[in-house]
Amino acid sequence: MPYLGSVMAATEHFHAFPWGGVCDLIPLYHELRLTYNRQGLRVNQQIVLFGGTFDPVHNGHLIVARSIAERLGIDTITLMPTASPPHKPAALAGGAHRLKMLRLATADEPLFEVCDIELTRPGPSYTLETIKALRDQQGQDLVVKLIIGADMLAELPNWHQVSQLLNSVEFIVAARPPLDRQMGQILAGIEKSLGEEISQKLSKAVVTAPLVDISSTEIRNRVSCGLSISYLVPELVRAYISENNLYKR
Repeated sequence: MPYLGSVMAATEHFHAFPWGGVCDLIPLYHELRLTYNRQGLRVNQQIVLFGGTFDPVHNGHLIVARSIAERLGIDTITLMPTASPPHKPAALAGGAHRLKMLRLATADEPLFEVCDIELTRPGPSYTLETIKALRDQQGQDLVVKLIIGADMLAELPNWHQVSQLLNSVEFIVAARPPLDRQMGQILAGIEKSLGEEISQKLSKAVVTAPLVDISSTEIRNRVSCGLSISYLVPELVRAYISENNLYKR
């Protein structure tokens, strides 16, 4: 088929693509399958983003992301570390360390890709500005889906230019216990702040996620106290933290 031949030819010259070097779009052939239809015409691309400080990335992050992917039939989730999160304290580990840990954690996981765009873009990590930068890189027809937790959903009315953001992305809300039982209250707050239409739309985006009682704060505290973090993070991440003396007092 002509379309397949053009795709395969493109994989041999991937450096020509404008998004080269911004995101680890691996495998490239998979990405190109999303970009061209059987007539060889360009169609909408899609990226599913899971952002966070990942300070450090841990098994809970990966388990929740995989659960969402399985429930919604998502082929690829792009993990995106933030540089200067506007709603949280600054990360303790530098961006280069957090990026490296994400790459180590997902090296043999075809479900995951890693994007460093927020670490290379100046200024606060406002989601809307990140989406604009991604579309500048990958095309204005890029379909963006954003995974957030139910706790972040409650804070959504306070996000930067939230009305414009709601028109720019599709949200996927991961509701873990006990917040899954508080969704009615959270959505009522959304309705009061952003309106009934937005609240109803977001209610359809809620996906039940497993409760994995692991936190980056706990991991940092255990490291600072000299306690083991085995089984809480991927082994390569544990070794990297130890070798680089991260999170020590």
